[in-house]
Amino acid sequence: MRYRSNKYKNKKVILEGIKFDSIKESKRYIELKLLQKVGEIGHLELQPKFILALPFEHKYAGNQRGITYIADFSYYVPEDGDEFAYRVVEDVKSPATKTDVYRVKRKLFLALFPEVRHDEV
Repeated sequence: MRYRSNKYKNKKVILEGIKFDSIKESKRYIELKLLQKVGEIGHLELQPKFILALPFEHKYAGNQRGITYIADFSYYVPEDGDEFAYRVVEDVKSPATKTDVYRVKRKLFLALFPEVRHDEV
């Protein structure tokens, strides 16, 4: 495990060859892997990407980039034998990382993906 600080004073961590933005995020990954191993969750995915707005060309403002939201984790929670009962997307957050941009992207995500549960850990 290696550490490196970033702009939020979090220490970046490399665990199992995977880069995490904080120690807290790497610990959550370990927890989720254990939950997957015992069957509490399934299909764990790291840094799932969601498109919130496609790129477009505006008559006066020119080319505009698309907007994407990258969460920390995604997984499915099984219920009554259905391994795909519902999807959960998680972000490991501290007060410093709950930026205005994050809050706007989270709201867009909630509006566009109402069937997905979004948790902040």
